[in-house]
Amino acid sequence: MGRYIVRRSLFAIPTLLLISLIIFAILDLAPGDPTSQLPLNIPVEVRDKIRAALGFDDPFLVKWFKWLKLIAFNEPINAVNAMFGTCLGDCENPDRIISWSSRTPAFNIIIERLPQTVWVMGLAFIFGILLAVPVGVISAYKQYSLFDNVGTVVTMVGFSLPVFFTGLLSIIVFSVWLGWFPSFYTTTHVVDWTSWSSIWFQIRQMVMPVGVLSLFNAAALSRFTRASMLDNLNQDYVRTARSKGLTESRVVTTHVMRNSMIPVVTLIALGIPGIFAGAIITEQIFRINGLGQLLITSINSADIPMVQTLTFIFAFLIVLFNLIADVTYGVLDPRIRFD
Repeated sequence: MGRYIVRRSLFAIPTLLLISLIIFAILDLAPGDPTSQLPLNIPVEVRDKIRAALGFDDPFLVKWFKWLKLIAFNEPINAVNAMFGTCLGDCENPDRIISWSSRTPAFNIIIERLPQTVWVMGLAFIFGILLAVPVGVISAYKQYSLFDNVGTVVTMVGFSLPVFFTGLLSIIVFSVWLGWFPSFYTTTHVVDWTSWSSIWFQIRQMVMPVGVLSLFNAAALSRFTRASMLDNLNQDYVRTARSKGLTESRVVTTHVMRNSMIPVVTLIALGIPGIFAGAIITEQIFRINGLGQLLITSINSADIPMVQTLTFIFAFLIVLFNLIADVTYGVLDPRIRFD
């Protein structure tokens, strides 16, 4: 398995290079640069000198290689220096990706916003899995029962309604009409774990965004789990296990679920990067100051370096968790070999 991981990791390098080239090319063609934010009374020749000093007049491949060096080498080295207190490279004046809007390193802003997204969207993803897998397994085992029919209706409704609709609906019902929860998320609130009022405030403001996204995640995953379970319940090895006298619980949990979870693991692993994609809409609705809102704000302000950095991070996470899903196959199914 070690050789397989190394081989897949090496294969991921050209994939990420191609992705970075596409991302950089698309956003490099977008209109706007830092000089567009300068006062209008600055002469054109001064603007041209600023553009030349910042490297915007360089050929496309030169600009791409510079950006690739920053995101692949300079930023990781700076992260290592910050975490371990080392001094690798140029510690006095490190060359970094600078946000056009804030004039600060893009990764510093991302690190500041990351806990909000992971805290809210991560919990929503975990709760969605914890809800979807049992519902899908029980619905498949008790096919066409009352539980299955109710679960089918609920999951179809949850999957059909978009997040921006259920989010606004929950704000109207639970915030405006009932007044149970705050209508927006207070990002500046620092949880004091010794104060019950502080903890309760954090729980109340997380209920709606976590609940809305959990329902959406659970709806799709539970239907997928149910279909995978039904496909395996009718296989010959299940009848063989039952004929050997194994208990029904052992047949379902040991044999059927283990084989059924193989495609489900793919959906879960590839859904982890989707946490950040789902945050784009949910964070806008509930005013969560996370990565999703940062991406929307950067697009609106034409902050190309920030958009490029966030987009590449999302792509990197997809490639990474695709590799993790492939490796997990061998753990769930011993028949799979990586030779």
